[in-house]
Amino acid sequence: MSDTPWVSLFSGGKDSSWALYRALEADRPVERLVTVHPDGDSYMYHTPATRLARLAAESIGIDLLEVEPGDFETDSVVDSGERGDAELEPLEQALGTLADEWDGIGGVTAGAVESEYQTTRIQAMCDRLDAELFAPLWREEPRALADAMLDAGFEIVVIQVAAYGLDESWLGRTLDRDAIAELEALNEEYGVHLLGEGGEFETFVVDGPHMDRRVELGYETAWEGDRGHVEITDAQLE
Repeated sequence: MSDTPWVSLFSGGKDSSWALYRALEADRPVERLVTVHPDGDSYMYHTPATRLARLAAESIGIDLLEVEPGDFETDSVVDSGERGDAELEPLEQALGTLADEWDGIGGVTAGAVESEYQTTRIQAMCDRLDAELFAPLWREEPRALADAMLDAGFEIVVIQVAAYGLDESWLGRTLDRDAIAELEALNEEYGVHLLGEGGEFETFVVDGPHMDRRVELGYETAWEGDRGHVEITDAQLE
């Protein structure tokens, strides 16, 4: 395996955190976490509470590179394919700068589960950077992934919901085995994806085996009738 440094695409959510954890388990030399902060909705990136990635990165002990909202504008792009490409550009530019600094990037981790839209673009970016793509969640069985995360000791909190069957009580809820069982029932009744892959819900990992200190969250809930999110009022490392 090459010693060339790796980067991990990282939002602090369960999927990107699991990809990072698996990469570290496999001794990939991850030397930078990279968080993109979209301005509003995004076709390519996890959007809620991405600022929490700073605390998570501090707990993990890997430096964080942040790509800011002002670095890209996509509101005028109507075609979904063109918008995805436009959203990817600032990330690729940031990784290109790292590649120049490091004399190459060995690989990139990504937490994609089923999205061809995201994965094909990230793979193409990796090809252009001559970097390996490590996507350990790709096309894996959702229940097996959920069980693996819990078995490993991930503490996962739901921070946004947007699906029929998920009400305000899910905001701030820990995604434990009881919650997974309820999601399986909601999948059967309403088609809710067990891992929220269709945007049904978003998460943040407050603790795990790859973290030295737990992230303590203070929040209020904001509910809009059929969807909602947590408003973070305080966040610190325990």
